[in-house]
Amino acid sequence: MAAPALSGRAGSAGSLGNSPTMAAVRLPCVGPELDFRSAARMEDLNRLIQEFGKHDQREYDDQRALEIHTAKDFIFSMLGMVQKLDQKLPVANEYLLLSGGIREGVVDMDLDELSVYARGTDYDMDFTLLVPALKLHDRNQPVTLDMRHSALGHSWLSLRLFDEGTINKWKDCCTIVDHINGTTNYFFSPTLVADWFHQSISLVLLEVQKKPQRGMPRVEKVERNGTIISVILGVGSSRMLYDIVPVVSFKGWPAVAQSWLMENHFWDGKITEEEVISGFYLVPACSHKGRKENEWRLSFARSEVQLKKCISSSLMQAYQACKAIIIKLLSRPKAISPYHLRSIMLWACDRLPANYLAQDDYSAHFLLGLIDDLQHCLVNKMCPNYFIPQCNMLEHLSDETAMLHARKLSSVRSDPAEHLRTTIEHAKAANRLTVELQWRGSSNNLPSPQSDAGGENQPDDRLAKKLQQLVTENPGKSISVFINPDDVTRPHFRIDDKFF
Repeated sequence: MAAPALSGRAGSAGSLGNSPTMAAVRLPCVGPELDFRSAARMEDLNRLIQEFGKHDQREYDDQRALEIHTAKDFIFSMLGMVQKLDQKLPVANEYLLLSGGIREGVVDMDLDELSVYARGTDYDMDFTLLVPALKLHDRNQPVTLDMRHSALGHSWLSLRLFDEGTINKWKDCCTIVDHINGTTNYFFSPTLVADWFHQSISLVLLEVQKKPQRGMPRVEKVERNGTIISVILGVGSSRMLYDIVPVVSFKGWPAVAQSWLMENHFWDGKITEEEVISGFYLVPACSHKGRKENEWRLSFARSEVQLKKCISSSLMQAYQACKAIIIKLLSRPKAISPYHLRSIMLWACDRLPANYLAQDDYSAHFLLGLIDDLQHCLVNKMCPNYFIPQCNMLEHLSDETAMLHARKLSSVRSDPAEHLRTTIEHAKAANRLTVELQWRGSSNNLPSPQSDAGGENQPDDRLAKKLQQLVTENPGKSISVFINPDDVTRPHFRIDDKFF
């Protein structure tokens, strides 16, 4: 009997709905936009994302800017001394300095061999520095690498591509393969290169610390993390983490990524193809089943610097907040890197209309979308590399690990506001630790570049203002550095397409 009554009510409502009076009554109520899954108000999520950004992106005063500059000069001077040890590194080298450490996903490298460092507890600012051990910059055609022994997106590197002098310099950092015809092939070994690099940096820093100079940064830690050398410097009251990575630098574009150039992309018409494909790297990381002593991973960090220019600020804010959430949430087991999230963001830029992604008040939508996309990738164990789409970066995941992380993300999706609040509290705590350590340092009269300079050698205030301007006007941007080890006093560095 209930069904006919329900049907009758539906019928009467339908008939009444045809009248002009009822049409006016049934207009939707104007109210706050809600997230269907969590019932969170979008404006509340936007506000929390903005608050996180305020605590995560710190403003630097003149002294902090000068301390950053002092640490950078110290690192470049150290690398100049490394080059002079045995002449292995190129004399005129081009480094790529990235804002954020390896743990932040600025480069596609595995995190399972890295020590756990935390901002506030161990450092205040972090950077990644790609240092070419070898350069192959004289090619205009697509670069073909020896990928016969490797998983997709990875390669061995034969020194046959280089001259005899280069081979003789690096023989001790190679694995050797003798062929039937009597020839010998030297394969550049990422693990042996990392051994040499760590020993050389440690030796140089040991010598430098025997003759300390006024204003010189304090070397608080030098540690090898897999194939990465992590250096923490204390300058005044600041602690800076440098993840230094030995790489092989190429100009041009690898043949395995040629098909990617044929597709339409979000950056078309915003930057030129020449800017995007100016070069790539081999970084010391191997595939899940690869041989660590021989296999390198293709990295497009230089291209990513250019693509970043074309991403809206609201999407970048959502990405930073989402990254902070997953770094804490998905840290054990270490199967997901923030670099996976970066790739997902780039795919979203290709998929969604530019005018949609450009909306300033849509950070909440973008955050929820990134979480949904990452969860989808985990459930399907499929996350294509943005530059080599046929390379699935999650192929090695076990079903158990993938579902474990997917369930964790489901909890975030059910209450994103609470996870954002937790992330904000972590950022606040890190900032409080930094301030406390700065206060202790000042009370203990720790030296700083400004206090040690003294008298006529005190840095020009204009330099400090210029440095502060560079830091504050270019948050999150990456810097290419051109260095001459015989004259490290002259800064030649580029922020995107600007030279200083």
